[in-house]
Amino acid sequence: MHAIIKTGGKQYRVTAGEKLRVETLPGNPGDVIEFSEVLLISAPEGTEVGRPLLAGAKVTATVLEHGRGDKIRIVKFKRRKHHRKQMGHRQNFTKVEINQIVKG
Repeated sequence: MHAIIKTGGKQYRVTAGEKLRVETLPGNPGDVIEFSEVLLISAPEGTEVGRPLLAGAKVTATVLEHGRGDKIRIVKFKRRKHHRKQMGHRQNFTKVEINQIVKG
């Protein structure tokens, strides 16, 4: 059984027991969180598609850790203008483990 959830402006395909990095979420490591924006649930008995969300469906997960991703280098350069700009960015994330998928 798998589901498609929406969090942090992105959509993720998840199954029970899967570990996943998502945009930063509130909560401490060990806390159980709930994703209520479920777009689709696929099970052996059939697939349910929400329009746009499935009513009553939810996915529960445990927060494993918070962290920061690898550094991304950003270089802006304009030729013949004596212009060069360098920046870096590290995105924050929360690592979660999916516990269960509950139909509505």
